[in-house]
Amino acid sequence: MSKKQVWFEVEENETIEQCLDRMRSEGYMPMGRKEEPVFHIVNGEPTYLRQKIKFKGVLVGE
Repeated sequence: MSKKQVWFEVEENETIEQCLDRMRSEGYMPMGRKEEPVFHIVNGEPTYLRQKIKFKGVLVGE
């Protein structure tokens, strides 16, 4: 049995469109999006690394 809601994260070497295609192929439809910054420590200071993007997928047909 599949979960009704799953968060899909856009992988580092993946475009947003590729992530959405992956969601659809697993039977989910995007219903939400959230972004959060990712930092790493350089010389004791937090430095911006990249933006983490996640899509909330809702199972289609439920």
